[in-house]
Amino acid sequence: MQHEPFFGLNSYHVALAVIGIIVIVARWLPRLISKREPASAPLMILFGAGAALLIPGLPTLPDPRQVPLPWELVSELTVIVALFGAGMRIDSLRPWKRWKPTFRMLAIAMPLTILAVALLGVGLAGLTAAGAILLGAVLAPTDPVLAADVQVGPPHEGAEHPVRFTLTTEAGLNDGLAFPFVYLGLIVAAEGLNPGTWAVDWFLRDIVYRIALGVGMGWVGGWVLGYILFKVPKGAVLAETGSGVIALAGVLLCYGSTELIEGYGFIAVAVLGLTLRRINEEHRFHRQLHDFSESIEHALTALLLIALGSVLPILFADLTWTHFVVAILLILVIRPLSGWIALSRSNLDSRSKAVVSVYGVRGIGSIYYLCYAGSHIEFTNEAQLWSLIALVILMSTILHGFTVGWAMDRLKEE
Repeated sequence: MQHEPFFGLNSYHVALAVIGIIVIVARWLPRLISKREPASAPLMILFGAGAALLIPGLPTLPDPRQVPLPWELVSELTVIVALFGAGMRIDSLRPWKRWKPTFRMLAIAMPLTILAVALLGVGLAGLTAAGAILLGAVLAPTDPVLAADVQVGPPHEGAEHPVRFTLTTEAGLNDGLAFPFVYLGLIVAAEGLNPGTWAVDWFLRDIVYRIALGVGMGWVGGWVLGYILFKVPKGAVLAETGSGVIALAGVLLCYGSTELIEGYGFIAVAVLGLTLRRINEEHRFHRQLHDFSESIEHALTALLLIALGSVLPILFADLTWTHFVVAILLILVIRPLSGWIALSRSNLDSRSKAVVSVYGVRGIGSIYYLCYAGSHIEFTNEAQLWSLIALVILMSTILHGFTVGWAMDRLKEE
């Protein structure tokens, strides 16, 4: 009987070791330069790409353009947990006027961004109308997963700066609000650019009905989950056990049931977090639940970023100079300008307006939306879309990740 070599190199085990090294180094290396929370996201992407190019024999991950489902499922779960966590971070919803910048970013900045990116997609990148609309929708929402450095802190910390409050609530809600425009791209791809045949149906179903259902399901789910966790049975409530997995199960239930009745699950879980946080507000379980969900979020994010890095060489094979122009314009011109326009009549000072306008990091949500679209319809420009979106995510995490500490320090000087 022939025996295998004692030190056989199994590619799967090599991959696990490489992932562990990348996460540790990406979190540790920035500490040599700064004591702030490390900007590890871009390093995980770059190290993942380096490992794929330099280490032979690593398992090959499925190309998201050809096999989008695994990418869709992992990114979806990551965003769900992150959106719930964003809702849980908000200690106080009042005074209501503090929501004005958030609503202006959602109602003005996001549609302006979608329109500007779509026009760039048609005029500069040569995309079809459907591809350009989808590009705008995919790149419009800011990311709740990678924007922790500009968000408010965990429950019970208080002292929520208006900038952090605005960026947290915007990231928590705009992922779901981008969905109508993703559906719009799918509709145009299937039926053509003829609004007379689908505009009313799209508005009533994909905007009014699905948003309202998402908000309603999140509110009801939050109160029901809060009742189960904090109220019944008296003297032996689940919150006292400190088991975050129960509430996480409630998040999955809320998301799944909302999607089953054609509502927006992303909106539902964000509202679920906001609602649950209002129940028995001072209970320590809120902090425990936040920390539990944040740990899951960080683990899933790390795996997804390293995976994205490993397929960057494939995705970047289709890059052109127009992709770089579109990415730079989005990050340095379109988002800041649309944010400044939206906040022009808000109650924020100039420095705060600038930070909110600039720090709209793109990331995991964009991966999910493009996978979702790719699994529902064949797009003429799919390869171009993936190249551009991967480039935007990489550039956004680098530019925002390594400057956000400086920007937050400037706000503290006020």
